[in-house]
Amino acid sequence: MNADMTLLRRVMLLMCALCALGAAPVHAQSAESQAQAARQQSQPLNNAPVWREVRSGDSHYTTVKGVETGVLIQSGGQTWRALRNGPVMLYGGIVFCAMLVLLALFYKLRGPIRLSGVKTGRLIERFNTLERTAHWSMAISFCVLALSGLVMLFGKHVLLPVFGYSLFATVAVICKNVHNFVGPLFILSVLVFIVLFIKDNVWQSIDALWIRKAGGLLSGEHVPSHRFNFGEKTWFWLGVVGLSLLVGASGLVLNFPNFEQGRFIMQSANIVHLVGALIVMTLSLAHIYIGSIGMEGALDGMKSGYVDETWAKEHHELWYDEAVNAQPAERQAGALPAAARI
Repeated sequence: MNADMTLLRRVMLLMCALCALGAAPVHAQSAESQAQAARQQSQPLNNAPVWREVRSGDSHYTTVKGVETGVLIQSGGQTWRALRNGPVMLYGGIVFCAMLVLLALFYKLRGPIRLSGVKTGRLIERFNTLERTAHWSMAISFCVLALSGLVMLFGKHVLLPVFGYSLFATVAVICKNVHNFVGPLFILSVLVFIVLFIKDNVWQSIDALWIRKAGGLLSGEHVPSHRFNFGEKTWFWLGVVGLSLLVGASGLVLNFPNFEQGRFIMQSANIVHLVGALIVMTLSLAHIYIGSIGMEGALDGMKSGYVDETWAKEHHELWYDEAVNAQPAERQAGALPAAARI
């Protein structure tokens, strides 16, 4: 009998303990609910504490698997949006348009850089087929990316009022998909371009003279240089190697989110991508200007691969001398007929 009473007493004590443990969360929840109810009475519709907790960035429980899936609201998204649609878009647009205006004024006041001598009709090879293919692949893909990127960044403010919502939505979707697919091709072209031209873009002592005379852009003086002058080398290292690879790498982060990079990384990559792209696009305007309408005969080298001897002597005299000295004696003496190519 005593044994039964002892067992019964133990069972009852165990049940009381379990009930106490189970009631603790209820009491805690009840206390929290009472606190919320009291706050609603003293401060009606004040949900700030709730949303403060939601926006804290703390990870909570969810059945969805993935990076940051337990975070309901990431406040950094608002910061990213304000930065993208504010300073980046505003100042980037101003600088880009300012470069266009400056180049137009420079062309009107200075005009194209003309040859001071008469063309001889004898041509010298400046770029071979592989070099020109790498350049045009990079240039064309760059232009496609620049145009589609500008539409996605500024189109809402510039094109939407003109096109309307339906047409602009179609254009924006096309630009987004084209941008995503052309991006990797651009990166590949840049890498090939760097391998082909890096040997000709190292510092040389003559570059100091080019810097002192600003390349003769304002004076019209022809400053001797090797295959590429200091201005072209600057564009190679800053525009192609530095900015293009930076924009390409950040673009890959955005293009392939399936590698589980978090929202902060995606937002940071987007800002880096935008700022780098706006800078390289702005600088490219000067490069495109000089390589097309800004300098007589400059485009010939990339169109056919050959330039006139007069152009080679006036703009890249040291490179011309090296190329001529490497040719047979009869070519150096000018014995070959007009339009001969070396």
